[in-house]
Amino acid sequence: MRKPLLLAVMAMGLVLGSGTGLQAGDTRAGDVPPFMAVAFDNTVMSHYPDGGWVKHWFNRDGSYEGRFSDGTRITARWQVDRNKVCLTRIRPGFMLPRFCSDIVEAEIGDSWMARDPLGRHVRNTLVRGRS
Repeated sequence: MRKPLLLAVMAMGLVLGSGTGLQAGDTRAGDVPPFMAVAFDNTVMSHYPDGGWVKHWFNRDGSYEGRFSDGTRITARWQVDRNKVCLTRIRPGFMLPRFCSDIVEAEIGDSWMARDPLGRHVRNTLVRGRS
């Protein structure tokens, strides 16, 4: 059975308004949503046509880290809002305060196409482990 996995932050194309979000680490949320577990010990890689990439790491405590091929690093907080995963408190400051994207199904080695916040095409791949 396939496990859902979230689209990577740099491949997010939808921005949601306020809602009743479920955030990891929030005592009101209880356990972390099961579909997030596949992301915790693995890496989501976003590949750009020009050869650039972004590595995305989602942590059990609700934190997110991203590293770009040019060495840039970002941090944020992730939360689930219905069928989307959203990033907030993105540091350093980014063009939008909140990015949300549909949750997709993926297993280790699966790839899927998406767009980044600027509308550029990216190919995301779920890679085993934290690299």
